[in-house]
Amino acid sequence: MLKTSNPLDIIMTDYANCSRIIMDVLELKTEPVAVTLVRKGQQLPKGYEIPEKNIRHCQSVMRARKGEKLLLTPDKHACHVGASALGMVPIPDKVRSGEFHFNLGMFANQEAARRMIEERPQLEMGDVIATAVSPLSKAEIPPDVVIVTGTPEQLYWLVPVAAKYFEGGKMLIEMETFQASCAYSTVYPYLTGTLSVSIGCYGCRKATDLEPTEMLVGIPATKLEAIVQALQRLKPAREKGKIKSG
Repeated sequence: MLKTSNPLDIIMTDYANCSRIIMDVLELKTEPVAVTLVRKGQQLPKGYEIPEKNIRHCQSVMRARKGEKLLLTPDKHACHVGASALGMVPIPDKVRSGEFHFNLGMFANQEAARRMIEERPQLEMGDVIATAVSPLSKAEIPPDVVIVTGTPEQLYWLVPVAAKYFEGGKMLIEMETFQASCAYSTVYPYLTGTLSVSIGCYGCRKATDLEPTEMLVGIPATKLEAIVQALQRLKPAREKGKIKSG
């Protein structure tokens, strides 16, 4: 997995191999997705398609897991709730106040919806100038986060099993009502350096083909190789522990 002949050499990650191992061990139907947050002062990467129509971050992730390579600048993000969590656009006033999410009928009052927005993980406004997403095997630039979509049984082997394979202990998971792929599968693992779990959200499930049986795990890129190494060692245990049907 690591390409290096000298400990002082720069370690390059073989993303195609990482993707192959994750898919093989977990028996995934779709590929892990590489998400790169292109920061202010960086050049926009080549090799990614800019969609003609505006789309949401969650839609770009779900399209990338099936093979597309997409680059979304702020003007191409259709959902300002997600784009503001990513630090790409200002938070709309009705979102900041809680009015928007309260009007969806998902909170008892506007104050509860406002607190959800206040407490979500988010990046500083203007820090990110684009999001580049692709299948992990086709990443043109190093990702910041890798998002894996699968069933609870499949992702159980990621969190907590592979995540705690080398160090043990327990994991504490943060979740909220909304922003499954943007705030909690992208921003949270990027900011904290820990894996995240999201069982999906209202917007993500309404706008994408995420199946009722699927959920998401966000892996910070700094943990990717350790996770892949753990999965390789865990493959025999998963084979023995799979629930048999019938």
